[in-house]
Amino acid sequence: MQLSTYFLSLQNPPSLSYRHRLCHHSLSKRPFRHKLICSLANSADQRSSELVTTLQSETLKTLEWPSLCNYLSPFTSTSMAFSLTKAAAIPVGQSREESQKLLDQTTSALHALEALKSEPLDLSVIEDVSEILHSAASGQVLTVRELCRVRRMLGAARAVSEKLAAIAEGGSLERYTPLLEILQGCNFQLELERKIGFCIDCSLSTILGRASEELELIREERKRNMENLDSLLKEVSVSIFQAGGIDKPLITKRRSRMCVGVKATHKYLLPGGVVLNVSSSGATYFMEPKEAVELNNMEVKLSNSEKAEEMAILSLLTSEIAESEAEIKYLLDRLIEVDLAFARAAYAQWVNGVCPILSSKESEMLISNGADNALSIDIEGMQHPLLLGSFLSNSTDFITSNSMGPSVLGNKSGEMTPIKSSKVVSNFPIPIDIKVQCGTRVVIISGPNTGGKTASMKTLGLASIMSKAGMYLPAKKQPRLPWFDLVLADIGDSQSLEQSLSTFSGHISQICEILEVASKESLVLIDEIGSGTDPSEGVALSTSILQYLKNRVNLAFVTTHYADLSRLKEMDPQYENAAMEFSLETLQPTYQILWGRTGDSNALTIAKSIGFDGNIIERAKMWVESLMPEKQQERKVVLQQSLMEERNRLEAQFKRAESLHAEIMKLYHEVRSEAENLEERERALRVKETQKVEQELNAAKSQIETVVQEFENQLQTANSEEFNSLVKKSESAINSILKAHQPGDSFSFTETDTSSYQPVSGEQVHLKGLGNKLATVVAASEDDDTVLVQYGKIRVRVEKSNVRPISSSQRNNVISSRQSFERQGEQSREVPSNSDATESGAITYGPLIQTSKNTVDLRGMRVEEAEIQLDMAISARGSNSVLFIVHGMGTGVIKERALEMLRNHPRVMKYEQENPLNYGCTVAYIK
Repeated sequence: MQLSTYFLSLQNPPSLSYRHRLCHHSLSKRPFRHKLICSLANSADQRSSELVTTLQSETLKTLEWPSLCNYLSPFTSTSMAFSLTKAAAIPVGQSREESQKLLDQTTSALHALEALKSEPLDLSVIEDVSEILHSAASGQVLTVRELCRVRRMLGAARAVSEKLAAIAEGGSLERYTPLLEILQGCNFQLELERKIGFCIDCSLSTILGRASEELELIREERKRNMENLDSLLKEVSVSIFQAGGIDKPLITKRRSRMCVGVKATHKYLLPGGVVLNVSSSGATYFMEPKEAVELNNMEVKLSNSEKAEEMAILSLLTSEIAESEAEIKYLLDRLIEVDLAFARAAYAQWVNGVCPILSSKESEMLISNGADNALSIDIEGMQHPLLLGSFLSNSTDFITSNSMGPSVLGNKSGEMTPIKSSKVVSNFPIPIDIKVQCGTRVVIISGPNTGGKTASMKTLGLASIMSKAGMYLPAKKQPRLPWFDLVLADIGDSQSLEQSLSTFSGHISQICEILEVASKESLVLIDEIGSGTDPSEGVALSTSILQYLKNRVNLAFVTTHYADLSRLKEMDPQYENAAMEFSLETLQPTYQILWGRTGDSNALTIAKSIGFDGNIIERAKMWVESLMPEKQQERKVVLQQSLMEERNRLEAQFKRAESLHAEIMKLYHEVRSEAENLEERERALRVKETQKVEQELNAAKSQIETVVQEFENQLQTANSEEFNSLVKKSESAINSILKAHQPGDSFSFTETDTSSYQPVSGEQVHLKGLGNKLATVVAASEDDDTVLVQYGKIRVRVEKSNVRPISSSQRNNVISSRQSFERQGEQSREVPSNSDATESGAITYGPLIQTSKNTVDLRGMRVEEAEIQLDMAISARGSNSVLFIVHGMGTGVIKERALEMLRNHPRVMKYEQENPLNYGCTVAYIK
C-alpha cells in the first residue's frame, strides 16, 4: 500500500520526540493524582489502610458528602466530570499544598467565568473516548465514527487550551496561571488530529481518496469501470424495451452484480446471459448480459480491493491512537480537572461562597504568638451546605432546569454560561459562627435536644472536607481553618443486631477504631459521647477519652449532656466550652453557638412546652434541686436573660447600621458610575446626531441632483414653449426639497426672545450647554439668574441665559401630554390600591433615586415578554426598596398591563404613577 506523500509525512510527526521523552520521565514528573478523602497520611505507618478507608467511607456517609457532591453535578459540562460528582469521587487534596492548589484553581476559574461572559467556554464538546482508546489498545480496528470522535475530542481540547491562553494574555496572567498549569505539558496530538482529518471526512463519515495513492487509483479505476458497465447496460435495456421485452428500461443490482430486467417470455433477447434472480411473480428475470460479465467481475474485484485498502488505512490510524493511548488518557484527566474547577467556581457563585484560608501549624503558632485571642478556626456566618442547597434549589429554578447532566449550565448549544450569584436573602439555614482559639484541642458543646449541636458539628466536618476539595464555603468574610488529614466522625446510632452490638457498644467500638487511626492532623467529631450507659461511668469514660484525644489529634468536637465534662476547662486550657442558645421566652432553640459558655439541657422546659402534666414537671424540678450539689440561683438566670437581651439588642442595631451603610455605599457607587459615564454618552449622542445630519444632507444633495438630471434630460427633447414650464417645475421641486430639510421653528428664537424669557416649573426647555437637549424645569430661582433643571436622571442648576424655550408646536404637544398625564393621575387616585393601607405605616424605603440597578425598561417589548421581565424584576428586588418601571407612552397596552400587575402583586406595597417630571415611568414600592 502506497500512501500519499502528505500522509507519509504525518507518520513521523515532531511530537514523537516528546512522546519518547514522556515515556522516560512520566514516572518521575507526572503531576500529582488526587484521590478520595481516604488517602493515608505519610506519618501513619502503624494505621491499617483498610480501617482508614472504612472509617472515612462511614464518615462521608454520616456527613452526607455524596448529597453535597450531587449539588455540584449540575455545574459540570462533561459526562466524565458529571459521573465523578454523582459518585462523590471528586478530587480531594492529599496534603495542604494540593488542597491549596485546588482552591487556587477554583479562584482562577471564577476569574475566567467573569472574563468569558460574552463568549462562554464550551466544555460539553469534550467527549469521553476512554472506551475507544481501550478498544484501540486491545487490537480492535476502530470505525470511521470512532476515529472522528477522537478527532473531535482532540480539537475541542486544543480549543479550550487556546481560549484559556487568550484570556490570560488579555488580562492578568497570575489570575489564570492555576488553570493554565492544569493543561501545561499536555500533548494535544495535533499531528494525529490532522492525520484523521486528512484521511476521513467526518461530516460524511467516509474515507477520502487522498488517504493513500493506491486507494485513489482503485477508486478512479472503479469509476471508469462503472461508467463502462452503466453505458453497456443502458444500451441493452433500451434494446430490450424497444423489442417489447420490458415495460420500461430497468437496470438494478442482484447478488452484488449489475443486471437488467427482462420479461420471462423474452429471455431469448439476451443470448448467453446469466439469470441472477427472478421476481416474486416469476414474470421478470434479472439477467446479466454476456458482455457485462467481465465488467461485473472487475467491479467486484475493485470493490474488494477498495474495502481492503480502507481497512488498512483504519488499521494504521488505530495503531497511531493505540500508541498515543497514555497521552490521550492523561489529556482527558486534565480536562476533567478543568471542568471540575469551573464547576466548583459556578457552585461558589450559586451559594455566594468565599475562599477559605488553610492554616498550617507554623502559621498557627505565629498567629498565636502575635495575639492573645488568636483563632485557629475562624468561620463566621457559616450556613449548612446541604440545607442551603436544598433551600436554593427550591427557591430558584436553577437545579430543576439544569438537572440533566452534562451541558446543563446554559444555552441549548451546551456552552458554559456563567452562573450569577444567588441573591436570595433568607435566614434559612441559620448561619453559625465557629471560633476556636489556638491551642484548643477539645471543644465540648452542650445544650438542649434539637438545639443544633449535631448540625453544627456536621457543618464543621463538611467545611473541612469542602476546603480540602477546593470548594468555597457559604460563609462571610474569609474563613480560616486548619488542613486536616482525616475527618473521623461517630454520629448517629451505631447499634448492630447482626454483630450483637448495643447502642453503647456500637459507639465505643467506633470510637476505639477512631483512636487507633487518628493523628496529630486529624479532626474527630463525636456526638453524645459516653451516652447509653450509667451516667457516672459514662462521665468517667468520656473524661478519659477526651484526655487521650487532647494529646493525639489536632481538634476534637464532642457534644454531651454531661455537665461534669464542661468543668474540664477549669483544669486544662486546652479544653473549650460552647453552648447552644435556647430562648426561654419562646421555649425554642435559636441554633446559635455561645462560645465559652455551658448550656443546660432544658429537658423540663421542653417537656412542659410539649404538654406534660404540671405535677410531673414540679416533682422533677424538686428532684433536680435535691440531686444538684448546690441549688441554682435565681439571680443567675435573671442575669443570663438580661445579658442575652442586651446582646440581641446590640446585634440588631449593628445589623441595621451595617445594612444602611451597605445600601448607601451601593447607591453612591451607582450614581458615581453613571455620572462618570454621562460625558461619554453625551459625546456618543453628539456623534450620532452629526451622522444623522450628514445623512440628511447627502439625501438632499442626491434628490437635487436627481431633479437637475431630469431637467437636463427633458431639456434636450423640449421645445422653446416648454422651456419655462420645465424651469418652474424644477425650481418648485428644489424648493420643496430645501423646505423639507430646513430646521424647525425651535431654532428661530433670537437672543432678544431668550433674554426676556422666564422659565416656569414643569416646563420643557432646551439646554445650550448640552447641545440643545430637552430638559424639564424643576424650580426657578427668584433671587438670581439661575434655574434648576432635570436632564434624564441628573438635576443641575444652570444660568437662565443657557436655557431656551421650545417651539410652539412642541409646547402644545407637551401641554396636551401633561393634561393626559394629570387625568390619568386623577383616575389612578380614584382606583383603590393596596397602598392605602400602608400610608400611615412606619416602613421606610431606600432613597428615591433612579439608577440602572433599580430600573426595568419595558419599552419595545410584547405584553407577554413585559410581564415576565416585570415579574423577574420585582422578585429580584430586596425588601423595603423601590423599583422604577419605564413603560413609555406608546399605545398604553404595556402601561395598563404593568399597572394591573402592580395592583395584584403580593410584594408591591404601593405604587406612584408617572408625572410631568417623569413621563412614561411608574415607581413601585416593594415589601
